[in-house]
Amino acid sequence: MRTIDPSNHLRPGAKEGPRVFGNLSDRLTASFNSLRGKGRLSEADVDATVSEIRRALLEADVALPVVRSFTAAVREKAKDAARSQALNPAQQVVRIVNDELIEVLEGSPGS
Repeated sequence: MRTIDPSNHLRPGAKEGPRVFGNLSDRLTASFNSLRGKGRLSEADVDATVSEIRRALLEADVALPVVRSFTAAVREKAKDAARSQALNPAQQVVRIVNDELIEVLEGSPGS
């Protein structure tokens, strides 16, 4: 089993520690909460939520290339999910962000 080292995705010289990840968790939760109660996920909702996620990741000292790649993938998948309407908006975005976080932290096969 491979050990995940989140510090590999932080900027060089970034502060590490539980509070950094606590703040990130709080910010992500707040961005998801803004989607609750919406009947439908619009492109504007996706753009606003992805912008909040981007700011949260940057404030948590995640490396800019990682943030760019992550938010681009989330944006693309969230816009596709907006068309399907299988889940409520908050559930859609939470699932997408969770899947992308797992992919980023585990790394791609062969890395």
